Amino acid sequence: MQHTKLWTKDFIIVSLINFLLTLVFYLLVVTIATFAIDEYHATVSQSGLVSGVFIIGALIGRFICGSIIDKIGRKRLLIMGAFLFIAMTALYFVHLGIGFLILLRLLHGITHGMASTAAGTVVAQIIPAPRRAEGISYYSMSTTLATALGPFIGLYMLHSTTFPVIFTLCLILGVISFMISISLKVPVVIKKTPAQQNEKKSGISIKNFIEPKAVPIGIIILLLGFGYSSVLTYINFYATEINLVTAASFFFLVYSIIALVSRPFSGPLMDNKGANIIMYPAFILYAISMFILSVAGSSWVLLLAGAIMGLGFGNMQSATQAIAIKETPPARMGLATSTYFIFYDAGLGLSPYLLGYITPYTGYAKMYAIMAVVILVTGVLYFFLHGLKETRFRKLAH
Repeated sequence: MQHTKLWTKDFIIVSLINFLLTLVFYLLVVTIATFAIDEYHATVSQSGLVSGVFIIGALIGRFICGSIIDKIGRKRLLIMGAFLFIAMTALYFVHLGIGFLILLRLLHGITHGMASTAAGTVVAQIIPAPRRAEGISYYSMSTTLATALGPFIGLYMLHSTTFPVIFTLCLILGVISFMISISLKVPVVIKKTPAQQNEKKSGISIKNFIEPKAVPIGIIILLLGFGYSSVLTYINFYATEINLVTAASFFFLVYSIIALVSRPFSGPLMDNKGANIIMYPAFILYAISMFILSVAGSSWVLLLAGAIMGLGFGNMQSATQAIAIKETPPARMGLATSTYFIFYDAGLGLSPYLLGYITPYTGYAKMYAIMAVVILVTGVLYFFLHGLKETRFRKLAH
């Protein structure tokens, strides 16, 4: 089989677009609540809403994207989403009260959901089919890197500069993503079969918004996202409680470095051996990282948890996305990408609210221990929803 080129100009461009959009998202996540309190005298609950409503908007954006992406075109929707993303970013300079800020965050989330889903769909088209898992693995490294740099830059700027400077940087990053999206060359989408076309004409259907074949792995990433979101949301509070604030600031940096280093190996391994060889060990590593986090009493133990989590959940992110795309026909690839991120965002968005009712009774340490158990249970669920089917498929293939 011919070794198809992966690192094309278009692959690099769309990965950069995803990196810039995600960087702005995470940069604002760690700064916008403080902005709401300082500038609008918002309550703690209001500031939490200002931060979290973005994810609700992203969910709406992904639903919108999934239903219209094939009609509008993937590149066109990416350019449109990136342009609207810039417009929403510019409105942070307008001060019209806390209600306006909440609405702005919702609308900004919608544009992010549209642009990032379109980017994920475009990259799935660009990647050669024989190297899809490897390509998705490298592409998702852009998200992993943004996950580390966004909070790091945001917290640094929060303590060293002003909010207008922060918003100006976000605006510049948005403009760059829009400009380079124009130069993308996207392959022609494979036309739908007559059966798929008739299905579309039959009227409003859930299949117009959700790809059913991506739902099983979507459920898995939703549950796995609970654990990761619990770390994103509460690690600073937990670190303050156990006097490890300095180490906690490097947690996601260590997480990202380990995830990035492991991707060149995990992607090709999944292409050659299937998803199970990545997913089953990753479930165990992810659960172990949560348990270590729950008993962390020193800086090196806390950072060890971050490193193991990078091997576990860091590789699960790319593996599950690759599964969602592989499970679906090329003509519904955009809908599959949208469906996957709807479930992922739902996990990230619901976790802080639901766990907020648990932590007052359990404390942060026990909450992370509970998350370790949830991850292992999710591993059993994965076996029935996808793992068993993949094992059978690979036996037939050989």
